[in-house]
Amino acid sequence: MAVADHTISIPRTVWVLGFVSLSMDLSSELIHSLLPIFMVSTLGISMLTLGVIEGIAEATALIAKVFSGMVSDLIRRRKVLLLLGYGLAALTKPLFPMAHSADTVFTARFLDRIGKGIRGAPRDALVADVAPPAIRGTCFGLRQSMDTVGAVLGPLLAILLLYWLNSDIQRVLWFAVLPAAAAVLLLCLGLREAAPSGPPAAHRFPIRRALLRRLAPAYWYVVALGAVFTLARFSEAFLILRAQQLGLPTLWIPLVMVVMSLLYTVSAYPAGWLSDRFSRMALLGISLVLLIGADLVLARAAATPTLMAGVALRGLHMGFSQGLLAALVADSAPAELKGTAFGLFNLVSGLAMLCASVIAGWLWQAHGSVATFYVGAVFAGLSLLALLFRPMPAR
Repeated sequence: MAVADHTISIPRTVWVLGFVSLSMDLSSELIHSLLPIFMVSTLGISMLTLGVIEGIAEATALIAKVFSGMVSDLIRRRKVLLLLGYGLAALTKPLFPMAHSADTVFTARFLDRIGKGIRGAPRDALVADVAPPAIRGTCFGLRQSMDTVGAVLGPLLAILLLYWLNSDIQRVLWFAVLPAAAAVLLLCLGLREAAPSGPPAAHRFPIRRALLRRLAPAYWYVVALGAVFTLARFSEAFLILRAQQLGLPTLWIPLVMVVMSLLYTVSAYPAGWLSDRFSRMALLGISLVLLIGADLVLARAAATPTLMAGVALRGLHMGFSQGLLAALVADSAPAELKGTAFGLFNLVSGLAMLCASVIAGWLWQAHGSVATFYVGAVFAGLSLLALLFRPMPAR
């Protein structure tokens, strides 16, 4: 087990990527904290359609992620792909307030997720490139925490703007354009990419037998584990709609994302710090216990305080899982294939997210919201069993 060296400082690149993520997530979460209500209440789409849209959006991101990871390993320059991904996401932000149909919202989500897919694997690979192994978990945890600071500020800003603009959701969505533009500007001016180390990857299709053989069984176990985690954790859109179902006024519904993101923020960095000192698998086990508790509380919630307790548990689960899974991918992947490894990991997890969101939408529409959360708890329990009976080799 690796022990972190307290004398090692977090690289500047990690801080820059953290602030870029903060700005873009502020923009995205301002939109996402209101979009499910806008789609269901204003545009009148069904729960199943919502699940399909959310699932397809994430599936789009996964396709871009696997190829962006491969390309970043090939050219050994991550910044150009980060600029392309963040830039495309910024360009989609005006489409949301301009939307008057489900088709326009779907197009905006589709393009936004392409941008997320392009930037995701190269960003994680860049963190893995510059992070000293002794504090790798800390670096991933810091970037994840800063990302979720934006996820807290975005819904808070949405509440203030809803109050100021008399709950006019479309006018509120225009304000998401500014932080997205700031993220791209910071990336352009603030990120200095280090010279590549190690031999470049071969210029070939990323999913091929020779490459798959180079990725160790420990890596594929992390991939499988991440997929089962994702099946247990469907889109946050269903949390927002659960709050609306329980009677929370539209003005205060973004608090759902505030509470979840706040607990995510305060737990992600400590979880990364602990993972450099203790077993990452043990911490992932804790995250699954938290997710089971969250789903059970959300299924049985009858009032706002209980709802928020379930949302808080969900946020703690995210903090104890997302950065650690990324660190495990970095631990188990060859140095020259880290971008490809993150791309493949996101590919499989994205397919699982597509299935999870469609299943959640169908369950809600056919059997009600309670069934959706109970089934989520079952998937989380299966993930915990997989973790207990197939431990990772010691690092």
